[in-house]
Amino acid sequence: MNRSELTPASHPVDGVATGAASVGYHQELRRGMGGFASFAAGFSFVSILTTVFQLFGLGFGLGGAAFFWTWPLVFAGQLLVALCFAELAARWPISGAIYQWSSRLAGTTVGWFTGWIMIIGQILTVAAAAIAAQAVLPGIWSGFQFVGGPGADPSVASPTGAQNAVLLGCVLLVITTIVNILGIRQMAAATSIGVTIEIVGVIALVLVLFFLPERGPQVVAHNTGWSEEGSYLGAFLASSLMAAYVMVGFDSAGELAEETHSPRRTTPRTILRALIISGIGGALLILSGLLAARSLTDGKLAAGGLSWVLTDRLGDVLGRLLLCCVAVAVFACTLAVQTSGARMIYSMAREGALPFHRYLGKVSTRTGTPIITSIVVGVGAAVALLVNIRQSAIFTALSSLCIAMLYLAYLGVTLPLLVARIRHLPERLPDGVDETGRPLFSLGRWGTLVNTLAVLFQIGMAVNLLWPRAEIYDLTEGTWWLQWSALLFIGLSLAIGAGYFVARRLHLRIELRHVPHTHIEPPTSEAVPEPA
Repeated sequence: MNRSELTPASHPVDGVATGAASVGYHQELRRGMGGFASFAAGFSFVSILTTVFQLFGLGFGLGGAAFFWTWPLVFAGQLLVALCFAELAARWPISGAIYQWSSRLAGTTVGWFTGWIMIIGQILTVAAAAIAAQAVLPGIWSGFQFVGGPGADPSVASPTGAQNAVLLGCVLLVITTIVNILGIRQMAAATSIGVTIEIVGVIALVLVLFFLPERGPQVVAHNTGWSEEGSYLGAFLASSLMAAYVMVGFDSAGELAEETHSPRRTTPRTILRALIISGIGGALLILSGLLAARSLTDGKLAAGGLSWVLTDRLGDVLGRLLLCCVAVAVFACTLAVQTSGARMIYSMAREGALPFHRYLGKVSTRTGTPIITSIVVGVGAAVALLVNIRQSAIFTALSSLCIAMLYLAYLGVTLPLLVARIRHLPERLPDGVDETGRPLFSLGRWGTLVNTLAVLFQIGMAVNLLWPRAEIYDLTEGTWWLQWSALLFIGLSLAIGAGYFVARRLHLRIELRHVPHTHIEPPTSEAVPEPA
């Protein structure tokens, strides 16, 4: 990689790409996102209404009321990661952020495998987000339970619930794919509206549930609701899946940096803001649900989660109205994750780093979006659902696997960044200024400490998420390959990726280009130049 591409001098601040920009990335994606839309993209990916509702019952069932403490622990660890990402987002505001950052820190070989894992993880995350509809829609109207009819068991771990989740998820994927194809402004408008409704819904839910307490906040000091025997530590670690699943995706603001106005200034702030607001809101939502649940020991909270708490305590009308807010959040979350995954594929494809890159790296001159990549992510997520249609562990297994892969991809960024800090390689993390002339976001002297703690946290969580627990990966409790499916799947993914990488000799061909400082809209009336 040409180190001259990483120097501050190659980043003009006058709003126009100059000098080395002639060999840099063309502005093909349209800048149609402001500060709030950028925040909405990250917040929608995290989407506490979607993910907390989806996995609250699982977390409580595995660890009882004390599983609440997994939330602040995971939040603290992810905040360390987000601080590292904020530094990188200011310096390289470019689509395919994880792949691009890793490549510039550790070389294109490490970057390629990081991007490969990230792509697969994002496609699986889209699938996991889409099936969250099952945790909400049947609670709004029993007619949404198509498999087995309105009287069938809609719980996520039941055969009828799992199959119906696949059906609802595929329908949702069709809708989000269409929105993504229409353009970034339509996507930004949809996520912004969705986030506004979600924030209002979170505030309303928390206030309503806090005014209907059945017990005091001291309940989180006990593992009430945990019915197993033996050591509680293993159950507590398993229950952290919910928090780990929720608090990822804050980097999606970085994925959309090329479509954001003033990205060097805006993106670092929105990455941190999306995680912090999600962390505070999620903690209050979990606590209010534990306080308001009519019972913690009758099994209903573990089976029905927060959806059961709402309809049980608020009645059908108000409970279902608030569940509609959750349904909007599920849509916005699925849309944001799909958009992020599409930009990752596009970013790698325009480097010639993926199969069919000439098609995947193409941006529509009409909509200003990479249409084919959006379709690929949507179809890939639907396939991931359909092959698991008869697997009752689809929710837990898919959720744990996709998040573990994202943690591994994140580690492909933070670990090289730590190495660069320790070896004192300033060219790997160049200084500079943002669009207003202010210094870029930096951790300064705290960078090495924050980075080290972030890496240790990520390694620990990746091991925890990939641990072959039967209660996560194999509800049959007797199928060995299901129990080890996460490690087997990741091993197979890496083997396939390595085969393609070596066969195409990509380590000799990928050459990253300059990241220009630009706010210029690409032409809409004439063809945009083909990627080099």
